[in-house]
Amino acid sequence: MPQKDQTSNANWTIIFICWLIAAISSLGSLFFSEVMAFAPCALCWYQRIFMFPLVLVFLSGLFPLDKNVIKYALPISIVGWAFAFYHFLVYSGFIPERLQPCGEGVPCSETYIDVFGFLTIPMLSLLSFTGIIVLLFVYKRRLAI
Repeated sequence: MPQKDQTSNANWTIIFICWLIAAISSLGSLFFSEVMAFAPCALCWYQRIFMFPLVLVFLSGLFPLDKNVIKYALPISIVGWAFAFYHFLVYSGFIPERLQPCGEGVPCSETYIDVFGFLTIPMLSLLSFTGIIVLLFVYKRRLAI
């Protein structure tokens, strides 16, 4: 019986870490826009649309631990990751200007922060979604065992 308790605790911890990443990312996004007054571009809004609900999805999957949380969180995370990756490509200059969705308003390539020469807001979003997806695949693999 102790083995099952350890497995349940480890699975709960994985989902908790996913929730923590989503919560910190959401709060960080709000901090950048509301406190630092960094206007979000169109692609930032799409990424928020997919990150903000993850906070609630993971929280509802924690109490009690729901193994089906992956069915809801993984598709949302993958679509959010796609927007984050596209934003990273736009920001990095790999997407031509005529294909960029931020023609009006705040440009998607606006540099608000740049830490260590690579850590930008699009990269932070990409890392958050990537971390969540990796943890969800670890969780899925643990459920199969």
